[in-house]
Amino acid sequence: MSFGFQFVSEQNNKRAVLLCHGLTGSPFEMKKFGKYVADNGYDTFCVCLPGHGEKQAEIYTVTYEEWQSHMEEAFQYLCENYEEVFVAGLCLGAVLSLSLAEKYKDKVKGIASFSTTLYLDGWRLPWYSCFMPIGLNTIFRYYYTYPECEPYGVKNERTRASIKKILSKAEAGMDNYPMCAFHELLELSRDVRSQLEEITSPILLIHSKDDDLTSVRSAKEVYAKVSSTDKELVILKDSYHMVLYDNEKEFVYNKALEFFNKHSRCEEAVAV
Repeated sequence: MSFGFQFVSEQNNKRAVLLCHGLTGSPFEMKKFGKYVADNGYDTFCVCLPGHGEKQAEIYTVTYEEWQSHMEEAFQYLCENYEEVFVAGLCLGAVLSLSLAEKYKDKVKGIASFSTTLYLDGWRLPWYSCFMPIGLNTIFRYYYTYPECEPYGVKNERTRASIKKILSKAEAGMDNYPMCAFHELLELSRDVRSQLEEITSPILLIHSKDDDLTSVRSAKEVYAKVSSTDKELVILKDSYHMVLYDNEKEFVYNKALEFFNKHSRCEEAVAV
């Protein structure tokens, strides 16, 4: 593969899953899920969005259109090499997966959308978050950052402690949320919300009722507005935002794989 994927698992399957990480995150947060999917018959690929990973400084100037273009380029590349291409994303990655499905509805085999972040209305956001729209629409969005803090999107205390230790490493993601990144996410959300009816691909939405960054309102709105005839909304009861790492991660992994298998018509590659 010549596209700049951050991690790849190729086993000569005819079906692939394109993965996308969350806001200020990195492909690191999708790696365990990607390996699980790859171990069960799918070639998996994860993008690193502009302004993330080793290019964090660029997040202050990146636009949501650049995120969309990056995902589209990766998706088109996979479509040229696979009979089936599924998309799966967490947080911002989930919103970008929806954006892909709106534009390429005849090509997206299915969407696994985790902690879809259309709104920043989770319980962890500070009391002054109601004033965020004022700052987001002024030059101040380039100077203020909202620090990543407890519980780091994770309810499981042991996992939370591990995440706290590795956040200092660039490959794990940023330890703060620049307000300008919030602005681009909400602009993307506005664009995606206006076209949800265009989505016809099968979709699985998994969201925690106690998501600390974005309430279940986001997932419910997507479920209500998409035109998909095959759609499912799963509400978790023992997780926070990072559902791929929290208490119900095994259930989430299994549910997503079940979804992919249900809608795949290709057989798993046989090892020689």
